[in-house]
Amino acid sequence: MTLILSNDDVNQVLTMPDCLDILEDAYRGLHAGTAVTRRRSDCLTPTEREDAIYGFKTMDGVIPSQGVSAVRLNSDIVTWPTIEGSMRRVKVPAAPNDRWVGLVLLFSTNTGEPLAIMPDGVVQRTRVGATNGLGIKYMARENADTIGILGSGWQAGTQLMAACAVRDIKSIKVFSPNEKNRVNFAQEMNDILKCEVAPVSNVEAVVSDVDIVMCSSNSIDAIFFEKWMRPGLHVSSIKMPEVEEAALKRADRVGLHFGQRQPETVTAANLTPPDRRSGKGWAVNPTFNYDDCPRLPQMIVGEVKGRETDKESTVFINDMGLGLQFAAAAGLAYRKAKEAGLGNELPTDWFTEDVHP
Repeated sequence: MTLILSNDDVNQVLTMPDCLDILEDAYRGLHAGTAVTRRRSDCLTPTEREDAIYGFKTMDGVIPSQGVSAVRLNSDIVTWPTIEGSMRRVKVPAAPNDRWVGLVLLFSTNTGEPLAIMPDGVVQRTRVGATNGLGIKYMARENADTIGILGSGWQAGTQLMAACAVRDIKSIKVFSPNEKNRVNFAQEMNDILKCEVAPVSNVEAVVSDVDIVMCSSNSIDAIFFEKWMRPGLHVSSIKMPEVEEAALKRADRVGLHFGQRQPETVTAANLTPPDRRSGKGWAVNPTFNYDDCPRLPQMIVGEVKGRETDKESTVFINDMGLGLQFAAAAGLAYRKAKEAGLGNELPTDWFTEDVHP
């Protein structure tokens, strides 16, 4: 039987500590060459909305030691509004009932059969948080116990959950341009983390006097700047544009997730996304030498160090997601959901065939 899971099902079983562990195992396999992953692929075309582009995105990975492979796909209507003076990349919930479309298809590497189908939302959010959490584990000071976070949206919550799972965090300050959002977010995270989380109205106050600054936004403009870099600080970013190039050059050490930095993109004729027209998005920081940056799998296996001394300033950039992460996290969610009796089973024969493909 093939298990159909909802985001609620996944949310019940996919904990941050477990996701951190399963991703570390997957990265060890990736570094050893026993697990494989393929670069994200984006197909971009026009859509009916004049202010939007249609994007079809896929990424996949295989982890034989965990017995799973997965493909993550998204069918998106994408816009680039300017909010609070900053260009953002915003996916529009244009499917019926104002919903987004993202799926993870999980397969067995032993039989080839489809094990599970689930939305990508909770898996996506948790694996991004876990990735940056591992960046903190290997690059932040051991005694780091204060955080300032820029952003209060969907991704920001798991960023803090992951940070608190790898460091003994005592207090957190949060800034976002929307006062209501940051106040509500601070209260929610206060309840979840059992840690002091305070909303702050001034961005300078958030980035000062903390050990870790976390960037968690949908901005395609920089939100962390060179003037805030200082000895001992660790900066964590969920996407390439968030940290300005001058800040990267000033840091003692910059680490990357895996170093792919941009997807393979196929674009319809005469179509250029607004961020690329303006030299933003994947095109940012053109003169920074990313090739010499250590990668997360290298840090995990001990091939390189993410930090040498407490005085170093470090940056971790989650430069691009991997299909490998979805194989690991969705595989974990599938196994735990099966144990808990969650989800709905459908005949596997519905998704297999009796003619040679």
